[in-house]
Amino acid sequence: MKGLVILALVVVALVEAMPGEAVDCRLVDASLAFCIPFLARGDGFPSPTCCLGVRNLQVLTLTTADRRAACECIKAVGARIPFINEDAASSLPQKCGVDLNIPISRTADCQSIGLEVDDACNGATAWCGLRSFC
Repeated sequence: MKGLVILALVVVALVEAMPGEAVDCRLVDASLAFCIPFLARGDGFPSPTCCLGVRNLQVLTLTTADRRAACECIKAVGARIPFINEDAASSLPQKCGVDLNIPISRTADCQSIGLEVDDACNGATAWCGLRSFC
């Protein structure tokens, strides 16, 4: 178990990009790789290493463009892996305690990300993702 945690930390450290840089599917895939067992099972809770990857994905996707790109990557993985449980996928951020602002679904409308108005911003800006930017 200790070795798995160390491996997860190494993977996350290797794929971390600076916030705001372009997100590509390799980063998204690596961030969510440890979540596959939870996504296939569909019950229980994700592992700590999975949630670490979800948190990493949150850091990588600070802009609307990054969130849309990550969403498209997630959809592509969902199309390649047919045994993913959709309910488990959609509940993943919540079960990890992460406000991801990216739908984890093979049927998500990625282009709609960023079109919502955040009440915390008093309608002044389109979805700000991080409230500190409002």
